[in-house]
Amino acid sequence: MDQTAIQSRNRAARWLTEAFQPPVVVTLLLLASPVVEAGFPGAVGYGALAALFVCVLPLVVLLGLVRLGKVTDHHVSNRKQRAPVLLMALASVAAGLLVLQAADAPRSVMVMVLAIVGGIVVLAAVSPFWKISGHAAAVSSAAVISVLMLGPAWLPLLLLVPAVGWSRVVLRAHTLAQVVAGSLFGGLVMAGLWWLLRGWLI
Repeated sequence: MDQTAIQSRNRAARWLTEAFQPPVVVTLLLLASPVVEAGFPGAVGYGALAALFVCVLPLVVLLGLVRLGKVTDHHVSNRKQRAPVLLMALASVAAGLLVLQAADAPRSVMVMVLAIVGGIVVLAAVSPFWKISGHAAAVSSAAVISVLMLGPAWLPLLLLVPAVGWSRVVLRAHTLAQVVAGSLFGGLVMAGLWWLLRGWLI
């Protein structure tokens, strides 16, 4: 492969990695979570409130830690730094659940946040030992949940899973095994948890 092709490949990989990083993907998923509610699109405000605690605030803190030199980069490439960052995110999510409950948020939003909590807990537990791909987990869970929630017309979203996984391997942020594990975790465990909670609470 010549230099131009390598540069083009790496540029595409970086674009996919940034465009579909977990905070972006999860924010979109939370905004869409109340689509099943009778009050949609008015209920999207609850999705935005959830995204504030689940994505925006943890990302702001993370960027501050990067700026202070406490964390290597906003993708938390250093495996040893992942557990503390995920625990920080979990604390923000827990606070968000309390606020959403006080605001009488739709159950669809609460279910989505609880499924994300489950994912964060498992990733935090695994991270000290193995660098499972958070990008792959986020995009696969979002794609599968979208199909389950909105129907087969959204099946093309599943194509994002191998595309984002490819980007992480090309950028040498993860091994193929870590990407596959992240994809299976997001698509089976996180989406499965969402499905069970949805059937139980909605």
